[in-house]
Amino acid sequence: MEPVVQSKSFICAYCGERNDTFVDPAQGRNHTYIEDCQVCCRPNQLHIHFDEWNKSYQIRAEMSR
Repeated sequence: MEPVVQSKSFICAYCGERNDTFVDPAQGRNHTYIEDCQVCCRPNQLHIHFDEWNKSYQIRAEMSR
């Protein structure tokens, strides 16, 4: 069975607005990448983690360095 891309959201570390994004399981259960906020356009470093208990991905955003 192929991994399925999941629609998720994160809260911008700068402006606090909710952003929608997609998590690609082919990238692994834990990975990090930069995505700009859809509202304020500032770069968020997104930490993606697969939660085994809930069987879903969790996203934590922090200000990009």
